[in-house]
Amino acid sequence: MTALPSDRFETTLSALRARGEPFAIATVVRTVDATSAKPGAKAIVLPDGSIAEGWVGGGCARAAVSRAALSALAAGQPQFVSLRPEELLAAEGIEAGEERQGVRFARNGCPSKGSMDIFVEPVLPRPRLVIFGAGPVAMALADLAARFDLHRTLAAPGLTEGAADMVQDGFALDTDAKGRRFIVVATQGKGDEAGLRAALASGAEHIAFVGSRRKFATLAARLVQDGIAADSLARVKAPAGLNIHAITPEEIALSILAEITLLRRAGGRDAPET
Repeated sequence: MTALPSDRFETTLSALRARGEPFAIATVVRTVDATSAKPGAKAIVLPDGSIAEGWVGGGCARAAVSRAALSALAAGQPQFVSLRPEELLAAEGIEAGEERQGVRFARNGCPSKGSMDIFVEPVLPRPRLVIFGAGPVAMALADLAARFDLHRTLAAPGLTEGAADMVQDGFALDTDAKGRRFIVVATQGKGDEAGLRAALASGAEHIAFVGSRRKFATLAARLVQDGIAADSLARVKAPAGLNIHAITPEEIALSILAEITLLRRAGGRDAPET
């Protein structure tokens, strides 16, 4: 039996979500005059601008939708595109590519001369929180982070059980994992250098070290002597977290998650996450 278009759309959507792939959903919300797509038409747009499934019109619309999807994925914010014939844009004094009050205008060069408004919503992978260590701060952080919609990994040599979604034995990381990644080195004297080395090699967006500035400076000096670039170590936030005068493991975990939340939401990155 041939799958219906709606079934294929949902299957593709589910597969992308399961793999943690970024994508955008384009939805036609309004049309004026003749257009090939009608209100309610949807398409799934991939990060390369191609349409994986669905329909929002012919080539005249697809190019504008692809550009809007790329912009939405890069900014982590929805885009609203109004596709109009050149004559209508000129009559209203609007240039193609111009944005007014949250609406980006594009030229419809199709012979139909119709207009179409399209809402493009980015869907980004859930950010990943990787916690190195198995001490009180690491465990408190893994537990508290469950309330923050983060994909969690608790990693330390010999670790077999813990509070996170995925417990990992050792500091090895999946460098192919999708989405933003935040690493917290909470080894607290048990594998500090190994944890920092793995974190620095990961390419993570944010690396934080649980410990005093003096302790980190000592570790950093040793790592520089071993060939680690000083500018790489300068990326590490030490001590981890915002300064809320935290003392207990739970308070330290709260300060770290507050800092991650600040970074996560900075720049209006409020797109839905898979």
